[in-house]
Amino acid sequence: MATLANPGSKPECALCGGSGWKSVQISGKADRVTRCECRYPDRIEKLIEAARVPKRYEHCTLAEFNTDFDGAHRSLAPARLRAGRFVEEYPAEKTGLWFTGPIGVGKTHLAVGIIQELLRSKGIHCLFVDYRDLLKQIQNSYNPAVQHTEGGILQPVFDAEVLVLDELGAAKPSEWVFDTVGYILNSRYNQQKTTVITANYPNAPAGGIQTRTEKGVVSQETLGDRITDRMLSRLHEMCRVVEMDGSDFRKRVRNANFL
Repeated sequence: MATLANPGSKPECALCGGSGWKSVQISGKADRVTRCECRYPDRIEKLIEAARVPKRYEHCTLAEFNTDFDGAHRSLAPARLRAGRFVEEYPAEKTGLWFTGPIGVGKTHLAVGIIQELLRSKGIHCLFVDYRDLLKQIQNSYNPAVQHTEGGILQPVFDAEVLVLDELGAAKPSEWVFDTVGYILNSRYNQQKTTVITANYPNAPAGGIQTRTEKGVVSQETLGDRITDRMLSRLHEMCRVVEMDGSDFRKRVRNANFL
């Protein structure tokens, strides 16, 4: 009598027989063993979990980034195209992207969209990190009562093949902040790892934006003010700048809900 398969079990793969490994022949030489495609879905799920994308942004994909609405700024469509091209060309082209512009224009959406595409289409190890949260975790690690160490917190940041560092410059500047951000950026630069940055502060050196008003000269804080000009220069070596502009999308949605 034939044995019925367990209805809840997965069928064995015809290529690897369920082992997860298959034989391939390379240039007529002896067979070699490689990972079978049937194991990719499990690996993708693990990569998605390891990427630590906040639930608030889990829905963000490049396909869902809308540039076709009333009042859409002309910079949004090119930014979306640049993000898509980055995914297509990676890893042949590993230079990162730096999305800069005011709050609410979709910088984080595009950065997370890049992670989603790289994870699902290419199986790339990615990590999402909020700049302020990362600095708080590092500071907390100095407390003897806390289990985590600074090295343990930073190691995933250094190891990620593609890192999204969200809202760079958002923490209050201090010598410790300058040293820490310098350590992170220089470490990834030296390891030739790809970094995707989002920043609300203008791409300009410290003290670089001043506006004359009736009350005198008013200075606007720049990313150089927030992370130092030295690290600003390093960013230009690590990333291509993607300028974005427009109205705050979140505010627009909130206002629409009251109509």
